[in-house]
Amino acid sequence: VQLQASGGGLVQDGGSLRLSCAVSGGSLSTYAMGWFRQAPGKAREFVAAVSRSGGNTYYADSMKGRFTISRDNAKNTVYLQMDSLKPEDTAVYYCAAGLSGWHPQTALTYAYWGQGTLVTVSS
Repeated sequence: VQLQASGGGLVQDGGSLRLSCAVSGGSLSTYAMGWFRQAPGKAREFVAAVSRSGGNTYYADSMKGRFTISRDNAKNTVYLQMDSLKPEDTAVYYCAAGLSGWHPQTALTYAYWGQGTLVTVSS
């Protein structure tokens, strides 16, 4: 299974971006999916996650109301819509796929990871 994240870039404070994560080599419907991020000099942190069906979503507190995770199993793609971006959202964003025993906020429970896409928010 391979995950390819895309959609990162440079955006101004208050702007929006939509990240995509394309899954290949397997069916997206098999996996719960999550987004994590890592800022320079900081640990990787949980951003958002969605269950296999899309019926349940989870967010880090600082992202609630600003970020929206969604999935299109027919397109084997997961999305992260990011609105009201702030300079502190600057980081490399990673998508990840989880199997049984997955816990949304725990990186170790995800089996597959994408390569990351850089988001830079200027002030």
